[in-house]
Amino acid sequence: MQKEFNPIETIIPDGGMTAILRKVGCIGDSLSSGECEYVKDDGSIGFYDLYDYSWGQFMARKCGLEVLNFSCGGLKARTFHEYAGYNKAFTKEKACKAYIIALGVNDMSHLDTAYPELGFGSMDDVDFEVLEGHKPSFVGYYVKIILKIRALVKDAKIFCVTMPTDSRMAPEKAELYDKHAEFIRSLPNYFKSLYVIDLRKYACEYGEEFSKKYRLGGHLSPLGYKYTADIMATYIDYIINNNIDDFKGIGFVGTDKTARP
Repeated sequence: MQKEFNPIETIIPDGGMTAILRKVGCIGDSLSSGECEYVKDDGSIGFYDLYDYSWGQFMARKCGLEVLNFSCGGLKARTFHEYAGYNKAFTKEKACKAYIIALGVNDMSHLDTAYPELGFGSMDDVDFEVLEGHKPSFVGYYVKIILKIRALVKDAKIFCVTMPTDSRMAPEKAELYDKHAEFIRSLPNYFKSLYVIDLRKYACEYGEEFSKKYRLGGHLSPLGYKYTADIMATYIDYIINNNIDDFKGIGFVGTDKTARP
């Protein structure tokens, strides 16, 4: 049997075609913010977002991009909308040609309390006509982010990320991660120019060996964030090269001009 191709098995040193995106917004939680853990004077554990060590900024330096961190520790799809008001994520000044959405860890860990009304939800919770018409489920709030991006930059390229596997995870939580991945994989059926970075399918297991090398406690270390930048850029290069016609006109994304066919 032929081995299935893995788009991130071989890392591209310079990120390849990812460089054509030029300006990218990273929407996520602590794992998109370079958050590292440290020991306080009283011996307790502290958490600090070190944005310069985020995978987005490593990717920016690797590929010659401008990357904006629309992320902070603890964010969920629901709470992102309020946070976006603080960091002006959906303003013309900060509009990007591409966006990477990496949300779900905090949502799946606190699904009952974060979304007490409808829980995970489904695409039936989405109102494609009225921006504020979504129902209060995880799916409703997540898709609202996509709709807000498209309202700002109608032809923006959007990359949605699934979460890696970890065999140490409790089965019920792993099932939620699988459900999250199934939802993310369905999104290209609803939106053009939306692509899946499927770490759950293709990334290595984020288990014991990975943790020894790439984690500080429960979060990644600077080595882990650099590694993530490498696989993100490599995966995006693969997506671009397999959707050439979608990306030929990237230079005109966000402008009032239409690229020549």
